[in-house]
Amino acid sequence: MRITRIVVTWAVSALIASTALALDTYKIDPAHSSVNFLVDHMVVNTVHGRFRQFEGTITVDPDNGNALKGASGTIQAKSINTDIEKRDNHLRSPDFFDAEKFPTITFEGTDVKKDGNGQILIGKFTMHGVTKDVSLPFTLKGPIKSPMGGTILGFEVNAKINRKDYGLTWNKVIEAGGLMVGEDVTIQINTELVKQAAEKK
Repeated sequence: MRITRIVVTWAVSALIASTALALDTYKIDPAHSSVNFLVDHMVVNTVHGRFRQFEGTITVDPDNGNALKGASGTIQAKSINTDIEKRDNHLRSPDFFDAEKFPTITFEGTDVKKDGNGQILIGKFTMHGVTKDVSLPFTLKGPIKSPMGGTILGFEVNAKINRKDYGLTWNKVIEAGGLMVGEDVTIQINTELVKQAAEKK
């Protein structure tokens, strides 16, 4: 009986290992990717901005229609850019991101769920030292063979968060009423990811 248990345990471990090895890993190509945001300004306008420095990976199951199995990413807070230096420096300051104290914004996926005809990526989002669960609607495109060689996937996210949930509370009430800076922030992530070679054991 003991030998049988050992054989069964070995077989289960081998199955788990082979399943993990079957997943494909894709890494963000920053030259063909963007991490953007939109936020209301002075009630009547929308400011568009972006982060210039970021990295991330996803894993998919090629034997299951390239279903998303995992995702993670890191953004450098100091790389925020709205094309106005004075405003960008203010955003990096303790009034907002406090980039010196909290240099990175991170996401670690924990689950994927269906939502009607779409899919939701669930995970831990950390910004300004605060971690919260978020649900991110996403779209996967591909994979396709790149003319430059290799295999690529497209991964897109369009979601909304409230910056006050992460301690980014600076604001002013304008004379006409309303807030100078909106609290809800739309996040738009558009990425190309390159398939990585499987690690040799």
